[in-house]
Amino acid sequence: MSAALLAHAHRTIAVGSRSFATASRLFDAHTRRSAVLLYAWCRHCDDVVDGQHLGGGGAADPDGRGAERLRMLYAQTRQAYAGETMTEPAFAALQAVALAHRIPIALPLAHLDGFAMDVDGHRYDTLDDTLRYCYHVAGVVGLMMARIMGAHDEATLDRACDLGLAFQLTNIARDIVDDAQVGRCYLPETWLAAHRVPRVELAAPQYRQALAEMAAALVRAAEPYYASAGHGLAALPLRSAWAVATAHGVYREIGLRVEREGARAWDQRVSTSRATKLRLLLRAAGTAVRSRRRVPPARPAQLLQRPLTSDAGR
Repeated sequence: MSAALLAHAHRTIAVGSRSFATASRLFDAHTRRSAVLLYAWCRHCDDVVDGQHLGGGGAADPDGRGAERLRMLYAQTRQAYAGETMTEPAFAALQAVALAHRIPIALPLAHLDGFAMDVDGHRYDTLDDTLRYCYHVAGVVGLMMARIMGAHDEATLDRACDLGLAFQLTNIARDIVDDAQVGRCYLPETWLAAHRVPRVELAAPQYRQALAEMAAALVRAAEPYYASAGHGLAALPLRSAWAVATAHGVYREIGLRVEREGARAWDQRVSTSRATKLRLLLRAAGTAVRSRRRVPPARPAQLLQRPLTSDAGR
């Protein structure tokens, strides 16, 4: 693997997600390298579909060519898995990670399916529908990350998927207004109807209290997934468990802050301070150590059941 490829991946995560960049530093060198390479691919695909760079830009898919770009991403993903030489750094990164950790092709393809839902302007009638979107854009990333950390058993993969679902519910709650301003909405249509919020006016200031109530409902919906994910730490190497527990704590805190801010949650982007991240990092160390001594309970049956993915892929 070239030093330039790894440097590109580190720059991508440093700009794209400070929270994940912080957590990734806790991994051992081999795991950290694969984690940032995977992040670089995920970030690249997101940007390509929307015609943006590291999340920056105006409206999502500004030129209406998202479907065309998405087809290219599917094709490049299959080429990477076929062993072709990849000149695009993000796909060279995916190829290196997939080969090193036996990641089934079905997982990155399922991730792209989530972007396809965005391109198609998919609407989500119920929370279960929103959760299925969360599975594609974040749950499968959890599954790929679990494999990078050496976990292949189905029970641990379930917990990893749960963490991805919790992260994405938090993201949706935090970004309701930003998403609405680029024409996207992941809130269930039944919730919008119950709160009498027109989908096309979601970002309007007069609906902030209604948005606060729906955001709080998303944060509460994320809680059982955060709890379930926490019970997967024991199956991970200690340093990986520390990194995951840190990301878990930082992202959960973002959701709780959105809930506390209420209608003011979108006056500025909710994030965590450096001091808060440090506090959560230290707390996560204790959580990771204590996880060694606990027998995890059964995963709650009411949580979303992910599709099982064989190594044969699709």
